[in-house]
Amino acid sequence: MHKSFTADPKGAVDVFLYTIAAFKKLENDPFPSARALAKAQEFTGAAGQIVLVPGEMGELSRVLYGLGKGTDALAVAGLSAKLPKGSYSVAESGGMPFKNIAAGWADGAYRFDHYLKDKATPPKLVMPESEDADALSREADACALLRDLVNTPAADMGPQDIQATISDMAERFGAKLTTIIGDDLLAHNYPMVHAVGRAAVYEPRFMELEWGDPSHPSVALVGKGVTFDSGGLDIKPGSGMRIMKKDMGGSAHVIALSHLIMSANLPVHLKLYVPSVENAVAGDAFRPGDILSSRKGLTVEIDNTDAEGRLILADALTRACEEKPDLLIDFATLTGAARVALGPELAPFYTDDESLAEGIEAGAKATGDPVWRMPLWDPYLADLKSPIADLVNSGGRFAGSITAGLFLKQFVDAPSWMHFDVWAWRLGKYGRPEGGAPCGLRAAWAMLQSRYG
Repeated sequence: MHKSFTADPKGAVDVFLYTIAAFKKLENDPFPSARALAKAQEFTGAAGQIVLVPGEMGELSRVLYGLGKGTDALAVAGLSAKLPKGSYSVAESGGMPFKNIAAGWADGAYRFDHYLKDKATPPKLVMPESEDADALSREADACALLRDLVNTPAADMGPQDIQATISDMAERFGAKLTTIIGDDLLAHNYPMVHAVGRAAVYEPRFMELEWGDPSHPSVALVGKGVTFDSGGLDIKPGSGMRIMKKDMGGSAHVIALSHLIMSANLPVHLKLYVPSVENAVAGDAFRPGDILSSRKGLTVEIDNTDAEGRLILADALTRACEEKPDLLIDFATLTGAARVALGPELAPFYTDDESLAEGIEAGAKATGDPVWRMPLWDPYLADLKSPIADLVNSGGRFAGSITAGLFLKQFVDAPSWMHFDVWAWRLGKYGRPEGGAPCGLRAAWAMLQSRYG
């Protein structure tokens, strides 16, 4: 079971969750002097308000927590982030589905303590017998895995470490893993993966995992695995590089999603593709003005070496489409433009498949994991034209996330494709801890379960 969950209710502290509207209508005390205690501490049910109620011996006996308007599916994260260690049982849900309570609880209780001498001891949420604790634990474990991968510094999360993570997962679930490393990428026709990663100390590589019955519907997942992005020769300023360990966040998302698929034994034939590189500066780094060949045969003129993620994804998407998947999904920390448009919390997605769009939006609504559809606006392909190559890798200042999606689309030949341009990070000012974060993972998982479960 996930480390912030427990099946043992013994000694658990009761937690009462209320929206503003529900607490205002409360006619009877849910426990002795509840409303008087709330009034004394000006508790109204507003988002994030907490009342800790002591028992006769001064021990913590009950907790009141405010859900505000009740629209934040992960609101309970603000509670579990602040509670002391111990067990807690939900006595009043405030109308919130328990799956959202559990997801929020695990989210707030998470701590990245790998490098800390003092390890965290999270508060534990009691799992009622009526709930599927295994499914809730699998989801919480996958989210924690994603966050651990993103939070780990690039010195300890290079391409070889991404490979080790996928290798461990393959061994656990009986999957097959094939890895192509260094100059062998040229021999196996992954020229853009090689070009982007060849300047780094740790060799670039391409990983392909296969799991499941080939007779089942085929699902392909592709994730950007840039373990650190200096910007290459178009080098970023120091402030822009500070959190670039997170540039492998796309690979972390598809690794976590693969983990969910395999641990739940979803009846699909899974193929996971992860190109992993470090975009470094050295004498053999690729340059602005270079023209690269791609696996698909299209040539790409390099306008900006800091638009490197789409290059490695192009080779990976081409490889994925060669296997003719029924569904193809990619995740990437691709553009700053997506953050300008939607901020850090909303996960923008692109697809021309109306049914798939409806499915992911339904998954987002069911889980409270927000996504937002963006347009693949074909007229903007004009921004990707090059006079001396088939494409240029950067479309300029305007519509940067859209042109990045259109660039990827040129390498996709699948009946159903969806692209996520996520940040995989939180700023720490929207009621959540700062650091690596899943964006669209739970929505995508809900969609896959609805389709194939």
